[in-house]
Amino acid sequence: MIEMTLELAEKIGKAALAKANEMGRPMSVSVVDESGRLVYYSRADGAGFFTFDTSRAKAMAAASFKRSTMEITESKDANPLLWYSLPSVVPAQALPSPGGLPIFKDDRLIGALGLGGGAPDEDHECALAGAAVV
Repeated sequence: MIEMTLELAEKIGKAALAKANEMGRPMSVSVVDESGRLVYYSRADGAGFFTFDTSRAKAMAAASFKRSTMEITESKDANPLLWYSLPSVVPAQALPSPGGLPIFKDDRLIGALGLGGGAPDEDHECALAGAAVV
């Protein structure tokens, strides 16, 4: 069974932040295991102080729903009641905003990552770079 190890989480996080650095965007990255427990976190110099919270909440949303937060955001109009009530059910724990991706290995969820600090498309692009490690 493949699990989200600290070594793997660090590789994912560093790849995501390398992409952010290429873009010239100071970001934070959070990597969680399949249950949403934080395994790795890193904040680039100059990243905003809320980026820890947003990166982790995006990772948790991606792990919980087993799909990208970009996809979740794009589908919110199909079920607006769920998305508008989500903050009252799981306050500050799951953020369905672009920048979070589930991480699968052999068709099994092993974790997720989330990025915060850039524009939505930038966060998503950096998450893709991190997930590409797996």
